[in-house]
Amino acid sequence: MANIKSAEKRAKQNVKRRANNMATRSRFRTAVKGALAAVKAGKKDEASASVKAATPVIDSMVNKKLIHKNKAARHKRQLNAGLKALALAAK
Repeated sequence: MANIKSAEKRAKQNVKRRANNMATRSRFRTAVKGALAAVKAGKKDEASASVKAATPVIDSMVNKKLIHKNKAARHKRQLNAGLKALALAAK
């Protein structure tokens, strides 16, 4: 354990921040997983709604510097490609 007041405070802050980051990262993973599942299931309307809901979650992760911008771009590209494939399959 820390011996100095400032080190104790920093340790407490780190615990709080880690918990917050884990919760936010979990929300991100859940949103992406749900959108991918809807795309793979072939449910066009549900997939469109879930991708639309996942996009701001992904963007907020980048703004909070919890994921790299290229990772966010990769996930968004993957989701939109799946949507596009569903739209082409429906025609």
